[in-house]
Amino acid sequence: MTLNSSLASKAPKPIPQLSQAVVYNGMVYCSGSLGIDPATGNMIEGTVKDRTRQVFKNLSVVLEAAGSSLKNVVKVNVFLTTMDNFAAMNEAYDEFITAEPKPCRTCVAVAQLPFGSDVEIECTAYLTVPSAKL
Repeated sequence: MTLNSSLASKAPKPIPQLSQAVVYNGMVYCSGSLGIDPATGNMIEGTVKDRTRQVFKNLSVVLEAAGSSLKNVVKVNVFLTTMDNFAAMNEAYDEFITAEPKPCRTCVAVAQLPFGSDVEIECTAYLTVPSAKL
């Protein structure tokens, strides 16, 4: 089996130390995504709900470039800088994660996130066509 990285040109460019996603054995492993506007490279202004929406737009593009989609997500890890944002993040989360069964999920509060973000989300999904090639 081959390990392949995936790069979506319509998502924020990753820093040199990581891949946006890695495809292996029929699964797509997405790096943590922030609420960055890919057109400007800047964090979306507004609330954690606004940034969570942008995170899922970015993850959707990354998953599609790798041969998957948000409906194929099996595991989500959410990082918040305060659990005070839990309800607002969940409202945006529910707009994008609609398929049943819902994916497994972990949500933790952390002291700090890159670039001053208040939310970061990573996910794992299966390929839409397991034999898809990059």
